[in-house]
Amino acid sequence: IAMRDLEIRGAGNLLGVGQSGHMAAVGYDLYCELVAEAVADLKGETPPAPVELKLEIPVGAHLPGDYVEREDLRLEAYRRLATVVSEAEVDDVAAEWEDRYGPVPPPATVLLDLARLRVVALERGVREVVMSRAGGPGRPVWQARLAPVELRASRAVRLERLHPGSSWRRDTSQLIIPVRSPEAAPAALRELVVDLLDVPDGGDEPESPDTPGGAGTTG
Repeated sequence: IAMRDLEIRGAGNLLGVGQSGHMAAVGYDLYCELVAEAVADLKGETPPAPVELKLEIPVGAHLPGDYVEREDLRLEAYRRLATVVSEAEVDDVAAEWEDRYGPVPPPATVLLDLARLRVVALERGVREVVMSRAGGPGRPVWQARLAPVELRASRAVRLERLHPGSSWRRDTSQLIIPVRSPEAAPAALRELVVDLLDVPDGGDEPESPDTPGGAGTTG
């Protein structure tokens, strides 16, 4: 472990400013995670695989260099945002950025919106959110595909009533949503996911397909 420690951070001062090796680049929190992984590996322990979400929305979401000028601080900010597991934690990150760097610029706001979408989607079992063009030449229309998605019958009716043009494909467990633009997608999809999907073990059981009003496809 001592050799692994030396390999990661070099022989510099761990908590001081005179860092060497890779410590200054990865940050103290990530350094601790790497050491913990090395300890677990020596013990023969296998950490649980993280649950992944395929999130593809073609929008400019980043921390501008003139907002967070130091590259190591930008990397640390990205790393922390990537580890959030609740919307409250996203709010904490947003508050920290505003406190340290000033008002959050639009590209960073979109980044936070994507983090909120990722959190609520993972909470509800969604593993894929992919946005693509669906219109013809000269008139592009955007749509988002969410999967897997299971809707209660009442929510399927709600989808048809409040989100015209949307459809739920029961056979493939896909939810297809028209979206105005990529820039509007993160916040709009987050609102829709919260409105239509239940957190597992946090609501009623899905209704039977034979429940009045239920439908395999809507929109």
